[in-house]
Amino acid sequence: MAQHAILRFEKHKGNPARPLEAHHERQKEQYASNPDIDTSRSKYNFHIVKPEGRYYHFIQNRIEQADCRTRRASTRFVDTLITASPEFFKKKSPKEIQEFFQRAADFLIGRVGTENIVSAVVHMDEKTPHLHLVFVPLTEDNRLCAKDIIGNRANLTKWQDDFHAYMVEKYPNLERGESPSKTGRKHIPTRLFKQAVNLSKQARAIEATLDGITPFNAGKKKEEALSMLKKWFPQMENFSGN
Repeated sequence: MAQHAILRFEKHKGNPARPLEAHHERQKEQYASNPDIDTSRSKYNFHIVKPEGRYYHFIQNRIEQADCRTRRASTRFVDTLITASPEFFKKKSPKEIQEFFQRAADFLIGRVGTENIVSAVVHMDEKTPHLHLVFVPLTEDNRLCAKDIIGNRANLTKWQDDFHAYMVEKYPNLERGESPSKTGRKHIPTRLFKQAVNLSKQARAIEATLDGITPFNAGKKKEEALSMLKKWFPQMENFSGN
């Protein structure tokens, strides 16, 4: 089965960084929006770059230090998701997983600057290990401009090409996914991407339950299906409203 390295960007404008911080730094007791999180495994999460206090304060301080102009529509920080196909991580030791994410982070840090990194944390408490790296999109001449750093669709394709080339030097089995410029797919924000994956899993579980109904277990299976549907529909409604 093909194994791909994954790099995704999600821009954040005037909205507060606090909810993102609470999620990335595992500061909440429960995560109803993401049932894949196993809090008993959160102790295995680790930082490549630890945050210097609250995300919001770091972001504001960097913008003020740069003395750059901002607008209401300005992207103030970017949340980057880096991971790989689940198969890639099978049979890899914690040290090997850490080495993978350290190399991936080094690639990104080299592009956006160490001084602009808010946090880089690896989540080991979900089904597939992944890195969230948050940075302030400041250019070398102190402009807050995510467009210049991340760019348009063509630039994003170049990002993906360069990232794959960098990672494949050490991990030759990783393949480059098809470019959105070729497939016509639009970028899906990381949060919605995760929600869509979770909804798809729930839908498959419901289908499996319905397929397993026989004259002998119809009552029990019906209750199981109804219970799952009650959870699935509100989440689907919330997803559609995003």
